[in-house]
Formats: sequence, C-alpha cells, structure tokens
Amino acid sequence: MNEPKLRRLRDRTSGAVTLINAGCKITGLISGVGDFLISGEVDGDCDISGTVTLASEGSWRGTLKADAVIISGQLEGDIIAAGKVEISASAKIVGTVSGEAIAVAEGAVVEGAMKTSSQAQPLEFVEKRAPDE
Repeated sequence: MNEPKLRRLRDRTSGAVTLINAGCKITGLISGVGDFLISGEVDGDCDISGTVTLASEGSWRGTLKADAVIISGQLEGDIIAAGKVEISASAKIVGTVSGEAIAVAEGAVVEGAMKTSSQAQPLEFVEKRAPDE
C-alpha cells in the first residue's frame, strides 16, 4: 500500500493559489477553479472547484460550496463540501457543515449541525505524518 504521509488537506495543495488578502472585502458570488486562500472578508456565496481555505484572520458570511474546505477563521453560513472539511482550533462557525468527512480540532466552535455524506460509520483519526526526525 503506497499511502502518502500527508494527512491534512493543506499538506496536499499545490500550484498557484487565488488570494483574498487581509484588508480586502469581496461582496457577491465567487466562482472558479483552483485553490483559494481567504485572509480578508467575504460577504456572499461561492461555488469553487478546488479547495477553499479561510485563514484565522478571515471571515465569511454566506454559503461556501467547494470540493474541499479548511476553516480557521469565522464563518456565518453553511459549508457544502463535495469532499473533506477541516475545522481548525481557531475556527468559529455558525451554520451547517456538510461534507464527505469532517475533522474538527479541539478548541473549534461550531454552532449548528454537522452532516457527513458518505461514511456509514465514524472513522478513527489516525496521524499519518512521521514525528520530527
């Protein structure tokens, strides 16, 4: 079995990332293909073919629909992921989170429902990365 040692979605991102930097505010619908890193503020919805990362200083109000989602900032709205959702310790979410699989770090705040779409049974978290050598 040739399984990579990478566990987190952010460990697997490659190529250029579309950046919405701190101090920038986007209002309206965002659509596109590729990975997006949001450090600023979004007030609207999105439909992205790729991974959307909401950084710890970022905020989002609206529906976030993407292939994969990583949340470290504040989100008020719903997350609809075709694949995996990672919720970091600094995240605060008010809304419904749905995806193929959802990982929540200790310290994260989620006020709403979480729904997984494909796993019949919960899977145990297993760290796959090797310790520092």
